[in-house]
Amino acid sequence: MPHIRDLPQREFPAIEQRYDERDTLLYGLGLGLGQDPTDPGQLRHVYEEGLAALPTQAAVLASPGFWMQEPDTGIQWQHLVAAGHEVELTAPLPVRGHVVSRARVTQVFDRGAGKGALILWERALTEVPGGRVLAHIRCSAIARADGGFGGPTAPRPAGPAMPERPADHRLDWQTLPGQALLYRLTGDMNPLHASPAVARSAGFERPILHGLCTLGIAAYLLGRHCAGPQGLQRIGARYTGVVYPGDLLRTEVWKDGDALAFRVVCVDRDKVVLDGGTALPFRGDAA
Repeated sequence: MPHIRDLPQREFPAIEQRYDERDTLLYGLGLGLGQDPTDPGQLRHVYEEGLAALPTQAAVLASPGFWMQEPDTGIQWQHLVAAGHEVELTAPLPVRGHVVSRARVTQVFDRGAGKGALILWERALTEVPGGRVLAHIRCSAIARADGGFGGPTAPRPAGPAMPERPADHRLDWQTLPGQALLYRLTGDMNPLHASPAVARSAGFERPILHGLCTLGIAAYLLGRHCAGPQGLQRIGARYTGVVYPGDLLRTEVWKDGDALAFRVVCVDRDKVVLDGGTALPFRGDAA
């Protein structure tokens, strides 16, 4: 009988993907870019002339998809929620390429009966041929119905506290009512983001927006307003609240030299939905 505690021993297949400008355009549209089709900053990611990929697109390339739904994981996937992501690039992501990755679960922590399990997993995205590493992707998820199995205790959430001074930037972004239905076409087909019945069974009033979509929106705003011309080398945050498609989001940013600290607030409910965020722009001659 499969059990969540055995996930670190699970073998994942290597996933290869050839992607091109069409995939890069779809990723930008999935974040809601193009709402103002005359805005050059948005068009840079949704129009092929001068097209640039966003760093968080690396997290959906050669992805194993919603692997936690597979029967051999032992996870009650209907109660699963993402807990955080970090993406670190070695160079700006190309708008087309041939890549491969293989996921591995690094740890499973027991948060206790009724509190779930914390799953940590990661993968490296490499080019084919040659094997040059393009990105490292680190992920965490909470299996809310799978705690109390006697595993190691989950650590306290990591991440810096936000500075007490006022934010240097406050960047608003209006999400779209149908955004989760579009974003899921980039690879995460979890029905929690599409099926009202599945969302209600998981305790939500309606389908929720992918946490990685919210992080992608933050990556776009930080890259446009706070980073240099080569964009972000690294970005990561914890998911601390639910975003519903159609919510107004506000990304609050603090600068400390090159480093950026950020959080994302759902303005409609005055709720922090991404916290402990950190980002670092590329510097020098990254290529």
